[in-house]
Amino acid sequence: MKVLTATEMREVDRLTTERYGIPSLLLMENAAAQTLRAVIERWGDVADRRILVLCGKGNNGGDGAAFARLAWMRRARVEVMLFARIEDTAGDARTNFEIVRNLARTSEALRVFEGVGSETWHGFREQLGSYDFIVDGLLGTGLERPAEGLYGEVIADLAEFAQRPRTTRIISIDLPSGLAADRDQVIGPTVRADLTVTFTAPKPALVLPPAYLYAGEVVVAPIGSPEDLLQAVGARLNVIEASDVCRWLERTRRHPLSHKGTYGHVLVIAGSRGKPGAACLAARAALVAGAGLVTVATVPSAQSVIVAQVAEAMTEALVETPEGTIAEQALERALELAAERDVLALGPGLTTQESTRRFTREVIARARGPVIVDADGLNNLAPWPEEIHGRERPLIVTPHPGEMARLIGHPTQYVLEHRVDVAREFAVTHHVHLVLKGHRTLIAAPDGQVYVNPTGNAGLATAGSGDVLTGILAGCLAQDRGADPTAAVLAAVYLHGLAGDLAARRLGARVMLASDVTAHLGDAIASIGGEDERRSGNVPHALA
Repeated sequence: MKVLTATEMREVDRLTTERYGIPSLLLMENAAAQTLRAVIERWGDVADRRILVLCGKGNNGGDGAAFARLAWMRRARVEVMLFARIEDTAGDARTNFEIVRNLARTSEALRVFEGVGSETWHGFREQLGSYDFIVDGLLGTGLERPAEGLYGEVIADLAEFAQRPRTTRIISIDLPSGLAADRDQVIGPTVRADLTVTFTAPKPALVLPPAYLYAGEVVVAPIGSPEDLLQAVGARLNVIEASDVCRWLERTRRHPLSHKGTYGHVLVIAGSRGKPGAACLAARAALVAGAGLVTVATVPSAQSVIVAQVAEAMTEALVETPEGTIAEQALERALELAAERDVLALGPGLTTQESTRRFTREVIARARGPVIVDADGLNNLAPWPEEIHGRERPLIVTPHPGEMARLIGHPTQYVLEHRVDVAREFAVTHHVHLVLKGHRTLIAAPDGQVYVNPTGNAGLATAGSGDVLTGILAGCLAQDRGADPTAAVLAAVYLHGLAGDLAARRLGARVMLASDVTAHLGDAIASIGGEDERRSGNVPHALA
């Protein structure tokens, strides 16, 4: 699903009217209708319910005025507060404000207050809990600085009200007022909505943390703009959907005449004398994700533990340093093993011992098949060597923010505050697929497209979770040999998060272990691929 900036959204609206002749007034009407529909679907009919609609003087307020009229037509008792005079509004918004003012003259169930100031607002502020719904149509996608003055006061009051025990539901039209549409950071006082109904496509603030946490449930509603316009404006931010993963599962479904070699052979180079568990987690996850074969290449002192823990995996011994890590002298053997297999996953539990660091850099630079680099594999590359890139083979790197900071030589806080830009620039510059882990993990592709993963929870903040992700990535890539790796990477990250969600639902996020994610991976795949995926390997063509 495309995510549109405020500028891109305005362009879509303009092209909708100019290219297809769809009046902007009709788009506003559809926006109001879709918002009302979302409210009714969640909380039932609005007849006899009390609704307060707060409107600014722009198009967002015009959406609110149209919503008020439609709710009143369904016999709701509606009060509209316009923080301006109707004569000071313009265009489609003014049309809708004038309509509700005219209707209010004939009905006691529809009241309009215009030119509302602080004194009037203070009177209403004490009564907010008496309404069934408060509809936020104050500020739209054009806000670029903190809300100030009366708007700032009203928004701050709504935010404080949202924190109280209440039965009143807060619904934001298009975007919670106070958020800057294109920013992932909160810039000032912001409405905390229970439901946000946004139109045509989500905006960055609705999908990126921490801003998206203010939106509550987000519904993306079509209002009449043709789908092709979302592609035409050149948007480069996306959200992964279950349907994307379903298509990948369909393409890689098990064939009745297949064998283990059909689904690829993964080589995991991982582990050290004190850290064999990371290799075990990655290997098991690769197998559960669907790889036909997995070999773990590790030091002899870790080999017996891996054999005991992952009986389905094969092992190969590599030359060991006195410290119990993989030695630089193991390089040629490791490259031989990698050349005989379809995917290489490298890094978990390697340590950063100097001989191991040189080994890691040479393996990544010289391996010719798809390579996934995680954990100490990344630490051994920091800062990122300019000569290593993914132009001749797929290269997938999976840093958390601290590892990303070391790779680019910036503070971790800089990475956290510029996640999308950092991920995109690195992926394009080095021609890699970059998986920037964290809450709402980002996947940046070499073509500059960035994808936000909506699955996952705080239970994934546990030791070994990244090793499991590495294994799932390897397993998915092994099954999808020769294809553009983007779809496999997106599927792996989404399924990893979804398995974590299922584990948290069953066990609780606090007590989850990384191995619980692997244990729930089959359920995650089945929940997207349908029951046929579990029973026979056939995935339906569409989600139910």
